[in-house]
Amino acid sequence: QVQLVESGGGLVQSGGSLRLSCAASGFPFAIHAMEWVRRAPGKGIEWLATISGTTTGTYYADSVKGRFTISRDNANNMLYLQMNNLKPEDTAVYYCEYGDIRGQGTQVTVSA
Repeated sequence: QVQLVESGGGLVQSGGSLRLSCAASGFPFAIHAMEWVRRAPGKGIEWLATISGTTTGTYYADSVKGRFTISRDNANNMLYLQMNNLKPEDTAVYYCEYGDIRGQGTQVTVSA
């Protein structure tokens, strides 16, 4: 079955960086678009970034454009999100997503 396992979250100071990882299995990863989304406390799901399959085109929400970079390693079924210049408003649980399937998420907390 489809499995997505996120990791790499943690506590970081404002202006810091983190790199999130997502290990995918159970589907033909290399040919499918993947996404990162997040849920901040008390808010709904916010789409952040999409990366296409083999063409690896990338798309970003305005809130993270220029600060976050989505990438993938198709040989190892891995998805990444490099997050730079983090802000307190980036505090959320971050999920990788395939279609309507998400992993368990990884907590990112940014202190002021």
